[in-house]
Amino acid sequence: ITRLQMVVFWKLTTPCFLSFLFVISFCPFFLPLFRMRSRVVNFLSTLPPNPCPQNSTLPHPELAMLSPAVVVCRCSPTQKASIVNLIKKHSGKPVAAIGDGGNDVSMIQAADAGVGIVGKEGKQASLAADFSIEQFSFVARLLLWHGRNSYKRCASLSQFIIHRGLIISVMQAIFSACFFFVSISLYQGVLLIGYTSFFTMGPVFLLVLDVDVEDKIAMLYPELYKELQKGRVLSFKTFFLWILVSVYQGTAIMYLGILLFQEDFLHVVAITFTVLIVTELLMVVVTVRTWHWFMAVAQILSLGAYFLALVFLPQYFDPDFLTSGSFLLKFVALTAASCAPLFIMKYLRKKFAPPIYAKLQQSG
Repeated sequence: ITRLQMVVFWKLTTPCFLSFLFVISFCPFFLPLFRMRSRVVNFLSTLPPNPCPQNSTLPHPELAMLSPAVVVCRCSPTQKASIVNLIKKHSGKPVAAIGDGGNDVSMIQAADAGVGIVGKEGKQASLAADFSIEQFSFVARLLLWHGRNSYKRCASLSQFIIHRGLIISVMQAIFSACFFFVSISLYQGVLLIGYTSFFTMGPVFLLVLDVDVEDKIAMLYPELYKELQKGRVLSFKTFFLWILVSVYQGTAIMYLGILLFQEDFLHVVAITFTVLIVTELLMVVVTVRTWHWFMAVAQILSLGAYFLALVFLPQYFDPDFLTSGSFLLKFVALTAASCAPLFIMKYLRKKFAPPIYAKLQQSG
């Protein structure tokens, strides 16, 4: 509650409150107007012993949902938990609860995300919560910095892992279709294990350390948090875009590999697998927002592991063929066909429709 907000005190049994409920019952347009009253704070006092039974429904829950702030006082621990369950039921959204005492434990455990503050009353709330902080002022950093980064990192990592698994599945499907759906594996077990572990695991896993803006900017511009509320980072749209990218790259690598290397079809495994590894490493470059030395080292080690595989796995790779001039030229063309469109799209988006964090990075 700020100094500019008007505090309205209500008692659940006063004629004024009952009249207010009568007004919003017969005036449907009142609730949108009430939503725009950002300077009104409702203060509910003198609650009955059991204001929110487990199976009860309030006549006007929209009033509390539309209020910018609702203050409820003189509640028992059970009533606090009931209020949390009531908000979850009527809003359908995740609820966070913050407390610093033992009487807040039930409320914290009833919420989707509980934050406990280590205070003078002890550590009961801190031990029962999902997150523990020392001061209430740390809540802003917990949400605007750590919470935002966690959401964006999980979204990038999960969708990238789906892309990494789907692209090799598309290649296997196309390979089987070209040979009348014969049940022959394109890559044997050793290559599959190496693809998901030694050759790509490091750069992909380090997406959990990616940040788009500095902590100072995230704390200075809370509007960045609204981007997450709109669902633009993880949605059906972004999911299907990653699916489309996977299908395109798998198709381009497999079909163009067969067309460009018709005379060397016996080396189709070495050809497509080499392009696949480099494509995945380049996709990490497209996905990452801020480079750091961990990512650079992981990229170098991944390429080093692949070069070692060329030496220790001669049954899959022919060093003489992989070092020939014709292979290197066609390899560059095949890799460019699978990755160049994505680099071009990223450049055009950053140039003509940059996201909010890109604008802040340029201004900073």
